[in-house]
Amino acid sequence: MKTLLSLLTFGLFATAAVAAEPDTRLFEMRVYYAAEGKLDALNARFRDHTLKLFAKHGMTSLGYFVPVKNIENKLVYFLAYPDRAARDASWKAFQADPDWKAAQKASEANGKLITKVEAAFLTATDYSALAAPKAYGQGVFELRTYTTEAGRLDNLNARFREHTLKLFEKHGMTNVTYWNLAADQKGAKSPLVAGNTLIYLLTHKSADAAKASFDAFRADPAWIAAKEASEKKAGGSLTIKDGVKSEFLAPTDYSPVK
Repeated sequence: MKTLLSLLTFGLFATAAVAAEPDTRLFEMRVYYAAEGKLDALNARFRDHTLKLFAKHGMTSLGYFVPVKNIENKLVYFLAYPDRAARDASWKAFQADPDWKAAQKASEANGKLITKVEAAFLTATDYSALAAPKAYGQGVFELRTYTTEAGRLDNLNARFREHTLKLFEKHGMTNVTYWNLAADQKGAKSPLVAGNTLIYLLTHKSADAAKASFDAFRADPAWIAAKEASEKKAGGSLTIKDGVKSEFLAPTDYSPVK
């Protein structure tokens, strides 16, 4: 957690309605850690060169974000491809492109822009909306990552499918998209483990609004009942201890989804 640019002026994710047809694309979440003082230069390279070259080589850009509290100088972005073979071919062609090599060389005249890269391959859940032209116009996005106990990802997906998405909407949160980690993570440089990970995006009017929404959601009797029933069926908590991570993100000025 097929996903991410052709619609530059609109934003790319659909509404919370579950897609009528399965989204069979491969998605990739990439996290770049910029060198000290180099984040602006990294964003400039994406804005001026990288997105166009990604599109040239068949990659679909979805969203490009920086954390609201960006203490690690991160850029987080999402791409989509027809499948893994197409992904590998696109990256090979991109990295060999003379225009990319020239842009990279020029941008790094005073030093490398990136100190570390993390990447994960994702597949859309069956309850996630298909990507579609949409401008959210919300204040912040929230990236949430859940790590389940072994064998309980299906239980977690069932709870989201049958209860959580509707309750999020009820309490003022906007569902964006939902992914599981793809089984094939070869070469992905991911700290995540396939088979027990759910990754998703929400939008909120603000971080304060997100807190109010989640407070109301957690106190909702319908949520309490769904949580208790799902854990009873699974034989315990669906997520590991400290297995829920949240990060607020702001879209970059060049991001297709806003």
